[in-house]
Amino acid sequence: MRAGRLVSLLLLLQTRGRMTAQDLADELEVSVRTVYRDVESLSASGVPIYADRGPAGGYQLLDGYRTRLTGLTSDEAGTLFLAGMPGPAAELGLGSVLAAAELKLRASLPDELADRADRVRERFHLDAPGWFRAGEPTPHLSTVADAVWSGRVLRIRYRRWKAPREVDRTLHPLGVVLKAGRWYLVAASSSAGFLPPPSSSSSATGRTTAYRVSNILAAEVLDQPASRPKGFDLAEYWAEWTERYESSVYTAVATVRMTVEALNRMAFVFPPEMSRSARAEAGPPDETGWLITRVPIESIKHGHIELLKLGADAEVLDPPELRARFTETTRGLLATYLPEATPPAAAALPNEAHEKA
Repeated sequence: MRAGRLVSLLLLLQTRGRMTAQDLADELEVSVRTVYRDVESLSASGVPIYADRGPAGGYQLLDGYRTRLTGLTSDEAGTLFLAGMPGPAAELGLGSVLAAAELKLRASLPDELADRADRVRERFHLDAPGWFRAGEPTPHLSTVADAVWSGRVLRIRYRRWKAPREVDRTLHPLGVVLKAGRWYLVAASSSAGFLPPPSSSSSATGRTTAYRVSNILAAEVLDQPASRPKGFDLAEYWAEWTERYESSVYTAVATVRMTVEALNRMAFVFPPEMSRSARAEAGPPDETGWLITRVPIESIKHGHIELLKLGADAEVLDPPELRARFTETTRGLLATYLPEATPPAAAALPNEAHEKA
């Protein structure tokens, strides 16, 4: 541990030049006193480090000195795929390991390539979460990641959407995925205990699924080695799973009369599947600029919430339950904004519009 820290301190000075003790302590996540001791150890071993005192001072290597102690450890090499994603790496408990790997890689490059790498870092940044969405608390993410890295069985208590809400699962972890700022665990599971995963990634879809890490209430890594399907491809499985998931959640269809402008607006305010399907199902507009289309919905409640985004530019024609809910909403809005309007007039508005259609 200390030897790795000494190498990291040396590489920091080599790649960044003069740094204060506080800067070094912040980078290495140690105390300033520890930095003092490490610098003394390096100096005693013959590394030419000297200190400049004063407000603009700090530690610096003798000009021209370069170390070649840049070999990556197995953990550091394994984190390079997270380069450019320091936030997710830190959430997985790999922030300091990734920083050390990048530092060693930077120090091993010729000056020209190192400068180019620095320019890329300065000019490109990946921000994974979507707009207006705070990060989800994932207190068990590091435990999940540990099970994935070590290839061991994971036992969790999981909160799901249907009854019973809380269930126990014994999982064979296959990978973790960061999707729009949310972490998911892909794993083969059996509520009864051990169940070996299938033998190929194509057949894995039957008994393998994704678990939202923020819904994990408790997690424990077991000593039992996890089974992994031969040839399992995490990226391929995730693409298949997300396609199935997006199509499976829409269990009903609403027939909606809307303006052309509303149909175009759907691409910006609706989930992609709803917008794509509505555009594909849309009939030709009439002389007033209105058309009829079919929109996939998860439920009456979901359709009500989503279609309200279109305001007066859309009218639900079917199913009757959804239309009735919009009638209630229309009556409530009239009572709030136009209290002089009578309830019969409010109730008649949707039916009159329907007859005109």
